[in-house]
Amino acid sequence: MVRSQEATITDAERPGPGDQLWSVFEFARRYRLAKREENRLLMLYGPTASLHVLLANAQRHSLIS
Repeated sequence: MVRSQEATITDAERPGPGDQLWSVFEFARRYRLAKREENRLLMLYGPTASLHVLLANAQRHSLIS
C-alpha cells in the first residue's frame, strides 16, 4: 500500500486559502539555499509548499565559520 504525500501533511502545514504556494526550486534560488537544503525541502514537502512553511523550515548555513 502506497501512502500519498498529501496524507503525511498535518493540518498545521496544509496551506490555507490565503497562503501563497511557491516552487521549492524558485524559493531555494531566491533565498540562495545550498543544493543540499533544497533537496531536504523537496523531500519534506514535494515540489510546492506555502511560503510560510518554507520560511519557517529553511536553514541557511553561514559561509563564515
